[in-house]
Amino acid sequence: MAKEKKHKSHKTMEDSNTHKISKVSNAMFHTVFIIAALTCILPLMLVVMASFTDDMSLRLNGYTLFPKEFSLAAYQLVFARGEAVLSAFKNSLVISLVGTVCSTLVIAMYAYPLSRPNFRYRKIFTWLVLFTMLFSGGLVPWYIMYSQVLGLIDTLPVLIIPYLMNAWYVIIMRTFYRTTIPEEVLESAKVDGAGEFRTFFTIALPLSTAGLATVALFSMLIYWNDWYLPLIYSRSDSLDTIQNYLRRILERVEFLARMAGQLGSVTVNVRDLPSETIRMAIAVVAIGPLIFAYPFFQRYFVKGLTLGSVKG
Repeated sequence: MAKEKKHKSHKTMEDSNTHKISKVSNAMFHTVFIIAALTCILPLMLVVMASFTDDMSLRLNGYTLFPKEFSLAAYQLVFARGEAVLSAFKNSLVISLVGTVCSTLVIAMYAYPLSRPNFRYRKIFTWLVLFTMLFSGGLVPWYIMYSQVLGLIDTLPVLIIPYLMNAWYVIIMRTFYRTTIPEEVLESAKVDGAGEFRTFFTIALPLSTAGLATVALFSMLIYWNDWYLPLIYSRSDSLDTIQNYLRRILERVEFLARMAGQLGSVTVNVRDLPSETIRMAIAVVAIGPLIFAYPFFQRYFVKGLTLGSVKG
């Protein structure tokens, strides 16, 4: 008996040793991941430090992680109109949050029937989605639809509705439904008397957390980084988004700097405008909220991967 126990313990130790990573391999993995992390972090740090650098020093010494002359001129110019910046931030947050939730729900509801093999018209609706990926109606019909037919010019919904549907995200969710949700789970819900809507909201959505988080993250990036819709459909500053506001600041600074260089103006002190560092400051201000949003979505990625499946 003691011999058998010794043999089993020896076998267990051998099995554990086979799955153990050697010190050399562990060091190599750490080195690779550290290099990959640095390639992502260092460019961001370089942009942040350049935004706090004096513009003339940046032109003379180039970009560096340790600026020789510290300056807040770029941020002072960006936040010169505090109320306008806060209003633009508020509009961007509202549009991003409402648009992300609505867009994710619309995409999830459209992709779910396409993933069901018993849906009779799935080929037609799949073709309609793929058709929009290849062909577009153009800007003029798009503008006429929202301005004259729907009458949404200079309103908040016009900055949300155009991005509610995305064909590529529908394909992603359809594939996720097919490969992640077992058909046995859906069939068991049908046997228990659950309808399609109840099956979708109580079974399909909870099992698709990772896919929903991915689509929501992509949708939020589209809404937050959008400056095109406010440029076309917005007529007042009250609906200005942070991206469009920063775009206008950058265009004005570049215009003044270019005109000062051409005219050689010395009466107007526009040469001191931080035309280079303001680009970096705008990038930092624009990506700031997204940095805080990534950990939130990361939690749902992990949660979605650990959800259960078919139980025997």
